[in-house]
Amino acid sequence: MEFCRIHLVAIISLLVLLFPSTTIAWGEDGHAIICKIAQPRLNGAAAEAVKKLLPKSAGNDLGSVCSWADHVKFIFPWSSALHYIDTPDDLCNYQYNRDCKDEDGLRGRCVAGAINNYTNQLLSYGSNSDSKYNLTQALLFLSHFMGDIHQPLHVGFTSDRGGNTIDVHWFTRKTNLHHVWDDNIIETAEQRFYDSNIDGFIDAIQQNITKEWSDQVGGWETCDGSKTTCPNIYASEGIKAACEWAYKDVSENSVLGDDYFSSRLPTVNLRLAQAAVRLAATLNRIFS
Repeated sequence: MEFCRIHLVAIISLLVLLFPSTTIAWGEDGHAIICKIAQPRLNGAAAEAVKKLLPKSAGNDLGSVCSWADHVKFIFPWSSALHYIDTPDDLCNYQYNRDCKDEDGLRGRCVAGAINNYTNQLLSYGSNSDSKYNLTQALLFLSHFMGDIHQPLHVGFTSDRGGNTIDVHWFTRKTNLHHVWDDNIIETAEQRFYDSNIDGFIDAIQQNITKEWSDQVGGWETCDGSKTTCPNIYASEGIKAACEWAYKDVSENSVLGDDYFSSRLPTVNLRLAQAAVRLAATLNRIFS
């Protein structure tokens, strides 16, 4: 079992080298922001466990491998369905038993089901016997999927595949609505406010967590009953934000400019912050 884990870590390390986090993007930058905010919030036990599970090439920086799950879809094609949830058009609500399934109807194969699965795998960490799971892989999947479920259009409508089939213009650039929320809003904010520097964006969100949103953080961290993680809550928030902000006033070939950017950026900032706080809280509960 230890040999298998070493072999897996070697593969992950190679993929990190082949696919460094250099492109601007809940693409690359969005996931990095979430993981870089989450890691300093870990308690001692969780920080030590994460350090042991991360590939050495990551340099104990969870943010540097937070997009690994996107890069390995071609190696693990079964994982593609685990990044999102499709919900019925225009209902603007989410139900696990109705919505958490892949295109073949296999239940549990959605981002909420994946969060539950990899959380349960990581709970075997530190047991007396070797885990039957690849816990490095589980950590990287969980960290990424906690980001995905907080991107509103990863819990979008079935007919437009979470905005992927809605063509729009982001200012003068042709793209689609899903890409606007994955990449363009974050990219534009970095360019306008932070000299295209991810660290400035991270600092701004961290300040909001400790000041403007400080009275809400405890609620974000809390889970129902004795649950370790609560993806159904996160998904329900996501489709609500998708309806109220992402889809609202958008149609095929809409031109999205300053008004859309300035009115939607606060929701992006909030969802990035919630994802980071909840990832840290989940890892703290797992490893403590």
